[in-house]
Amino acid sequence: MSMIASCHCGATKIELPDVPTKATECNCTFCARVGGIWAHYGPGELNVLSNDDERTYSARGMNQHRFCGRCGIHTWGDSPDWSSAYNNDGSPKEGFTPGTVPEQRTFAVNLRLIDDLDWSTISVEKLDGRNNW
Repeated sequence: MSMIASCHCGATKIELPDVPTKATECNCTFCARVGGIWAHYGPGELNVLSNDDERTYSARGMNQHRFCGRCGIHTWGDSPDWSSAYNNDGSPKEGFTPGTVPEQRTFAVNLRLIDDLDWSTISVEKLDGRNNW
């Protein structure tokens, strides 16, 4: 069963392929400010139904944060899939060295954009992005 995430004014609508069962909440300097809780998807899994007036922000060029240019709500983004190369404590996984930037990308949708989401069915993992990435 798909779900629709929508910004406040409705200009951006994103179809998720399924009801997420897990998500992440990061405390990096960006995520802490926008307050997003992120469901992650692979390339081609999300369907952007509309993105009128969408804007993109990138602090370092590798993370693409997208938000609505009308209402300002942070909607989704894509970035290197840090979890493919690093453990949650920031240590590199086997086969990776510190400083590695993964080639694989992940796409994250802010679950706070889904009305009437049953949060009791979603496991939210807290990530220490402020100190580990």
